[in-house]
Amino acid sequence: MTKIQARRQLIVILLLCVALGGAALRHLSAPGTTARDIGTLLMLLWIPVIGNVIAWLIGRVKRKPAVAAPVATFTEAAPFRPQLQVELTLRPPSVPAEDIAIAEGEHHCAFVLGNEGFSGKWQVPEGGSFRRGTAQVLPVEFLTPALALPKFQPGTVFRMLVGESFIGDGRVLQVLDAGR
Repeated sequence: MTKIQARRQLIVILLLCVALGGAALRHLSAPGTTARDIGTLLMLLWIPVIGNVIAWLIGRVKRKPAVAAPVATFTEAAPFRPQLQVELTLRPPSVPAEDIAIAEGEHHCAFVLGNEGFSGKWQVPEGGSFRRGTAQVLPVEFLTPALALPKFQPGTVFRMLVGESFIGDGRVLQVLDAGR
């Protein structure tokens, strides 16, 4: 036990003793007397500590780990199958050192419409790259196209989310494959 834990334990024990003394004083005093009121006040000193004691007890209870639902992801072996043609503009980085060209290949993000997000990826063609802040016409593939494609019709404006940051904005130009 650390020094802080020992001090906390001592404080809890002292406040419990004060509360028990207050309960005894209240029990032995006649109703309406100052001694009874002081006993009640001494009992109330225990209230701030009881929440911490309950939280400590709950923390000691062994809980079963939550079973996470399986998360759908893109398979690495599957070829890129574009479903939309979009115009993307990535926002400039907040740090100048991160202002590097976006390289060729697949890039994953969530495409956000209002308060709905759809997992997807976009692809920079081989031999291509571009700088943030410039509009680019690129293909997009959704993880669940049956849910996403009805909402992403030509002219739809969306945002791109990676982690907790919106990294870009876009607009749907054309639906390439509505059958998936």
